[in-house]
Amino acid sequence: MMPKAIVVGAGIAGIATSIRLKAKNYDVLVLEANTYPGGKLHAVEQNGFRFDLGPSLFTMPQFVDELFELHQKNPRDHFNYKKKAVICNYFWDDGTQFSASSEQSTFSSEAARTFDESKENIENYLKNSKEKYDLTAPLFLEKSLHKLSTYLTKDTLKAILQLGKLDIYKSLNDTNKGTFKSKKLIQLFNRFATYNGSSPYQTPGIMSMIPHLEMYYGTFFPKGGMHEITKSLYRLAEQLGVEFRFDEKVQKILVEGGNAKGVQSHRERYTSDIVVSNMDIYPTFKELLSRQKQPKKVLQQERSSSALIFYWGISKPFKELDLHNIFFSNDYETEFEHIFHKKTLSDDSTVYINITSKDEPQDAPEGCENWFVMVNAPGNHGQDWDKLKARCRKNIIHKLNKCLNTDIEQLIVSEFTLDPIDIEKHTSSHRGALYGAASNSRFAAFLRHPNFSSRIKNLYFCGGSVHPGGGIPLCLLSAQIVSDLIPNIPCKNAI
Repeated sequence: MMPKAIVVGAGIAGIATSIRLKAKNYDVLVLEANTYPGGKLHAVEQNGFRFDLGPSLFTMPQFVDELFELHQKNPRDHFNYKKKAVICNYFWDDGTQFSASSEQSTFSSEAARTFDESKENIENYLKNSKEKYDLTAPLFLEKSLHKLSTYLTKDTLKAILQLGKLDIYKSLNDTNKGTFKSKKLIQLFNRFATYNGSSPYQTPGIMSMIPHLEMYYGTFFPKGGMHEITKSLYRLAEQLGVEFRFDEKVQKILVEGGNAKGVQSHRERYTSDIVVSNMDIYPTFKELLSRQKQPKKVLQQERSSSALIFYWGISKPFKELDLHNIFFSNDYETEFEHIFHKKTLSDDSTVYINITSKDEPQDAPEGCENWFVMVNAPGNHGQDWDKLKARCRKNIIHKLNKCLNTDIEQLIVSEFTLDPIDIEKHTSSHRGALYGAASNSRFAAFLRHPNFSSRIKNLYFCGGSVHPGGGIPLCLLSAQIVSDLIPNIPCKNAI
């Protein structure tokens, strides 16, 4: 008989792990507390508008393609996407606008002209961004940081010998200030700290490698929207024979004699040979492993930022906007001081707007657009979110009216919101954190929980709250790391 594996949670990493375990000849059961797959990567329709609820940025699509190719399927028969010519449109209150081209030479030329910087300086920054990624990806992203074998490689030695190039002893902001003179360009590159829910004034300068992922690999739009990533991988998993049981909350991971033996849900007791938790690491230990020794340092880590999102149906198209749009605050440092230290929102928050109807017109009624309007927010610490939402909405509308010379309030024909309380409730993310722990120190990567348990055999962890981190590419890499840690089962035993 095939050995059995149970995956707790049908988030993107849980689904990817189930697909990889099928390739290793495991009989896989996925248990999900929600009535749908995808976790944060979900969608909703309202009044003729379709909205992706969670992640809105799609980079490195090869990690999705790989899951189809693993089972000898052509990804293009199941999942399609297109590369965006414009990465993002940027706006400032003083009227400055900048469209970031996906072509690096064009980006450098236009950024040099817009921000009065040296083109060569910008090109060198992007070159260094790539070098940092190439040096660290094999160590920090593609393998377990918690296995000795990871450090006994040429890649690790190479990274150690060039430690000075990685800027781990300065903040991302200090790295960018030391490179550029334009405050706006510094702010543009500082924003990449938000890709892992951190502050550019605290996260280390090594995070300046993040622009490489966007500007070298490109940004993409999946046909059907971001939710199609979930749906296509879910269809693949089902075709492979993965069993999904929804609306079934796991209450406990069963541990006997130091081994994971299965799980207990609110409906049934399941036994298995291995257990993989795709649940946030905090509730995994606090709820599912409450009787086991708790990894205190891991669980006490500062959580990443959360989000406050307004989903607006807008009754007018805006030609100056594209899929990704950023309206910057006038005082970025104060904005992050409020988020991470004061646990509140500043009155001038940076606003991100995602509009999928630019690429999928059917996502909105004719002549309309579907706006995903987000500000970075602190986690849920018991704040008065109704009051914060009302004030934030007013401030967002004021900023957009100024930058777009319009009256947004009169154009909103459909609306609902998502706040950190909602995110925590629907995804079990502790405090509503989008990326698990924040990366506000140079040791953060090493403090993330590993993808395996050193105390409980046959217990593994995947998803954005464990190594290597949050966001779609890293969640998919966490599934790969888990798969690499689990032994193959020869086909002759899978009879």
